[in-house]
Amino acid sequence: MRVDFTTLKLFVAIADERSLTRAAEREHLALAAVSKRISDLEAHLRTPLLYRQPKGVALTPAGDALLHHARNLLDNIQHMQADLSEFSEGINGHVRIHANTSAVIAFLPEDLAAFSAQHPQIRIDLEERVSSEIIHAVREGLTDIGIFAGHVQADGVQVFPYRHDRLVLVVPSGHPLAARERVTLSETVGYDFIGLQKEASLHSLLSEAAQQAGVHLRVRIQVRSFEAICRMIHTGLGIGVLPEQAVRTYLPSMAVRAVAIEDAWAVRELNICVRQYDSLSLIARQMVDHLAFGNGEGGLGQSRI
Repeated sequence: MRVDFTTLKLFVAIADERSLTRAAEREHLALAAVSKRISDLEAHLRTPLLYRQPKGVALTPAGDALLHHARNLLDNIQHMQADLSEFSEGINGHVRIHANTSAVIAFLPEDLAAFSAQHPQIRIDLEERVSSEIIHAVREGLTDIGIFAGHVQADGVQVFPYRHDRLVLVVPSGHPLAARERVTLSETVGYDFIGLQKEASLHSLLSEAAQQAGVHLRVRIQVRSFEAICRMIHTGLGIGVLPEQAVRTYLPSMAVRAVAIEDAWAVRELNICVRQYDSLSLIARQMVDHLAFGNGEGGLGQSRI
């Protein structure tokens, strides 16, 4: 069965307008041509797609299913056209990166700016994701490069070291722990915590650390961003654990203080992952080399899994 994109576009118009007549006007086609295309499509699919009603049409269950796929296909075509149009304007490379929030805030702005200065005709697409989603996206080929928290399991991808970040305890300025220079996780028991959503790697790391220390943390509020955690702490609702580099962004504007954490787990690795280094495009390999070495020279050579 072959379904052309003109017919799919027309079907989406019918679904939007709930009328063959209005869809024909929108797509600048004769009503008879619209009716014929839809009838032919139903014949090919061997199922009705529309309920014909006195004042328009409605989608059958099969029509609903087709609408979902048609919208996705047309969206993908639009994205493809947008991406390819850039090459006619001088773009000669494209790298997709998924990274966790720590990397996006603390390290990638400078690293990507330096790479862009060296390769001004390269397009970089960066998406912020939690670590588990990043590894899945790399494994499934949905992105070229992933940057994730090192304690997260990363089967089926090649992994290279990127950076280290240090986690700190963030407390309100007037909190009893604010006067301390260093603390252990055990010393925070009894205070309410503000944390990230359960899918975040930082949440899982903190849960594992508490379990190993034999303590129970009172996580009262869970939010989706570092800034939201800092705002909650600023108002006195609790304390939280965040990357030191990220916290520096919010310290000047909020009444919070960062206290060093003595425990070994507070020093965290950030890693780079790819599905297969040797199968990446040249520019993506250069990006991995740049992130891993800071200059893109030398190459990774023998990568480890």
